[in-house]
Amino acid sequence: MFLCFMQKLNFPEYSFRFKNSENKRLIFDSIRKKFVILTPEEWVRQHVLQFLTKDKKYAPALLNVEKQLLLHGTKKRYDVVVFNPNGSIFLIVECKAPNIKITQDTFDQIARYNLVTQAEYLMVTNGWEHFYCQMDYENERYVFLRELPPNNS
Repeated sequence: MFLCFMQKLNFPEYSFRFKNSENKRLIFDSIRKKFVILTPEEWVRQHVLQFLTKDKKYAPALLNVEKQLLLHGTKKRYDVVVFNPNGSIFLIVECKAPNIKITQDTFDQIARYNLVTQAEYLMVTNGWEHFYCQMDYENERYVFLRELPPNNS
């Protein structure tokens, strides 16, 4: 059952810590510093966290996972945010399960979240497809990129 969504994704190979508890498979989240239930979306999110910290060299202390934000009076949860050292938001990431197709609705969702976060960059992924955008606030659009910029700090 667990192997079906512990499939290889379009990321480099990473090592993860797992455990079973109350008939549930858990994976260790190094940012939240706790074990969380392993769902298909969580599998993608954990790969994203490894990608951001190991490959892009973003400081783990500047990452935040699954926190609430208020959007037009409605509580929403973002998947991953990377802060700049000054506290502004560098990147917001929306993770979907591998079987979920990335559509315009997915971009609309992250764009709505970004009304609140005002991130410089957006990332949308289902573990197979990754889309990176740089925000162009002056022209009210996003510019698609081939990859995220590495950490330059």
